Amino acid sequence: MPWIVGVSGASGTPYAAAVLRALLDAGEDVDLVVSRASRLTLLDETGISFRDAHWREDLGDWLARGADGKPDTFAVDLGRVRYWNAGDLAAGPSSGSYPVKGMLIVPASTACVAGVALGLSKDLLQRAASVTLKERRPLVVAVRETPLNGQTLRQLVALDDAGASVVPASPAFYAGATHIQHLVDFVAGRVLDAAGVQHDLYRRWKGELGGGQST
Repeated sequence: MPWIVGVSGASGTPYAAAVLRALLDAGEDVDLVVSRASRLTLLDETGISFRDAHWREDLGDWLARGADGKPDTFAVDLGRVRYWNAGDLAAGPSSGSYPVKGMLIVPASTACVAGVALGLSKDLLQRAASVTLKERRPLVVAVRETPLNGQTLRQLVALDDAGASVVPASPAFYAGATHIQHLVDFVAGRVLDAAGVQHDLYRRWKGELGGGQST
């Protein structure tokens, strides 16, 4: 069964790329949903135009880039990826009978958080998240916004109450990061930790002060 990965319109497309690469490296199948707003963010942050008719080519270009924007940094096999248009409310992930392991929203904009918390289902991304919650499957929401206002905080609490895992896109520095990719991978790793997916994206804390300095 696949993991659904939803990419919303918040800044942070490198987080989504790192999560997708790690899922594929772990041998997981992926159902990908890219919101309309996220395409604008992707274009702004990477220069890539994500096109439905050429999604495999565009996704390959995106995932091959490092967090610093350098092309051909990673080798990626897209054989396990299935793409669904965000406007297709008849897609597989729109139904609870469609078998999936769970869903990761990376990054999650405040608009996306609000839509999922309120059950709006205005597009496939929000609908798939609502289905994930009602079927009691794992939902990980990697919110990327600052500062957070009271309304968004209440919506995040509502998602937590509904069973979702809220993972702020907040990198830590104890892992010995020396490159922007390390900071991105830390956040991606914490998202995968919340989903229970094995990975080796960052150095874990072992109770040894200064351990990151020798990494």
